[in-house]
Amino acid sequence: MSRVLRWGIVGPGRIAEQFAADIRLVRQARLTAVASRSLQAASEFAARHGGIRAYGSYDELFRDGDVDAVYIATPHNLHAAQARAALAAGKAVLCEKPITVGLEEFLSLRDYAQASDVYLTEGMWTWYLPAIRKAQEWVGAGRIGPVRHVQADFGYPLPYDPARREYDHALAGGCLLEMGIYPVAIAELFMRREPLRMELVRHLAPNGVEDDVAMLFDFGDGRSAALATSFRCKLNNWLYVIGDEGYIAVPDFWRASSCRLFRLEQEIDRFDDGRQGQGFEFEIEAVTNDILAGRRESPIVRADDSLRFQSDLATLRARCSG
Repeated sequence: MSRVLRWGIVGPGRIAEQFAADIRLVRQARLTAVASRSLQAASEFAARHGGIRAYGSYDELFRDGDVDAVYIATPHNLHAAQARAALAAGKAVLCEKPITVGLEEFLSLRDYAQASDVYLTEGMWTWYLPAIRKAQEWVGAGRIGPVRHVQADFGYPLPYDPARREYDHALAGGCLLEMGIYPVAIAELFMRREPLRMELVRHLAPNGVEDDVAMLFDFGDGRSAALATSFRCKLNNWLYVIGDEGYIAVPDFWRASSCRLFRLEQEIDRFDDGRQGQGFEFEIEAVTNDILAGRRESPIVRADDSLRFQSDLATLRARCSG
């Protein structure tokens, strides 16, 4: 493998546009191909991003010998099969979150990647952001004391349409998988354990898909997380990590570019990342370096982390539909 990792994109949608724009900021990575079920869609995407190769099927991209790694950016329900096909072709895989739509599906994919000895990781890009890493550093240094509470929410209004991907049962629609994975994952990041108990209040769209969920996680020892996600309204979308001696506030935590450290009402420290792109460059650089170094998973978003996400989401989705 060359010292520049050659990437292919599976699914030329909105999030893939961000990936393609930010990969230009990563010196050791290069975008070489894109695949879609529509050759026209792939060709139009390729023309916008430097005339890379365009394929009208995913299997063609997986067979391309000039592609070392793939970024899967298709709807959730397609992730498992596409990731498995890419792994079978020997391609390293960065798969958008949620990596699968069920716990058993994830376990099967994880085991296949390990047996194939090929890199696989979930695209939880938030965990790679410098502002989130700085917040972790502050917590690790004891600057807010022991963490007692995490508060996080993520929601934007999406007009109801049962044919829209986000609401479509057949495409694993619902706000938990689309947006709720962000607050669930960020709580896991700062608690580093599965909750002992979960309570929720949910609202369902007319077709039965959850469109608003408020959650309370009990992590034991008096530690909790208050989380929410919604298609019905714009939420605050901030993260608060609260300890005995202070708290950290992270605006728009899912795409965080800054964080602030407080003692009572006084701001005592602040971090801004000064990014050049939209934030995807940090994930792309870290995953590219993993693959070039011969690693088989990310040390930042591990298979065990994805397993916890899947476990939490499975419980929440079951309670939403029950």
